[in-house]
Amino acid sequence: MDYEKTSTDSRVENSFRTGLKDGVPIGLGYLSVSFTFGIMAVGAGLPIWAAVLVSMLNVTSAGQFAGLPLLAAGSCIEMALTQFVINIRYALMSLSLSQKLHRSVSLIDRLLIAFCNTDEVFAVASSKKGEIGKRYLYGLILAPYFGWALGTLIGAAAGSLLPELVRSALGIAIYGMFLAIIIPPAKRHRPVLKVVLFAVLLSCVFRFVPGLNQISSGFSVIICAVAAAGLGAFCFPLRTNGKEDAV
Repeated sequence: MDYEKTSTDSRVENSFRTGLKDGVPIGLGYLSVSFTFGIMAVGAGLPIWAAVLVSMLNVTSAGQFAGLPLLAAGSCIEMALTQFVINIRYALMSLSLSQKLHRSVSLIDRLLIAFCNTDEVFAVASSKKGEIGKRYLYGLILAPYFGWALGTLIGAAAGSLLPELVRSALGIAIYGMFLAIIIPPAKRHRPVLKVVLFAVLLSCVFRFVPGLNQISSGFSVIICAVAAAGLGAFCFPLRTNGKEDAV
């Protein structure tokens, strides 16, 4: 059954096949990005099995790329704080998505779904009209999860075989992905552009100013992210029902 009827006669999307169909494009996209992570992980000194394990236990592109040099350096406190700042958005997205879940979705199901609730999974699930069930969500997260893990495995295996010149060239792919994420909204919304430019400026300060350039990369990322987000919330609050909410 593709959907159920609630007491208000609203549709509940609960087809595993539909979820799998919606998740395949996400999984294919993750395959290429995680391929780059696999190459960088091996280049940082991680064995292939460890790189794949990291992807299978995290499923977060920005968090994994930011945490990789800290993991290689053994800086656990910086890595934990960096992951908290970068990935806290997933908690907010999971809370939002929970409002669309059908009442039949149990606590265990919610925890498993939240584990793989990435930006793209959240966007697709949120776009569905009405409530959604666990079978649809399990189908939706299946391809992204295994696409992310498989891409890491292929990249890690290739990274151990490819020459250094090729690995370095492929390593810049992640920066292209980040640019593809920030440029479109920055072009459409001037406040986003200003926040991005402030983050870039602050990052350059920590990179080139004597004294500040002694701060580790992990803490620099934390400071830049929190400061830029705080500036954006203070200077460009969202308007909700005629009132301003700094979100």
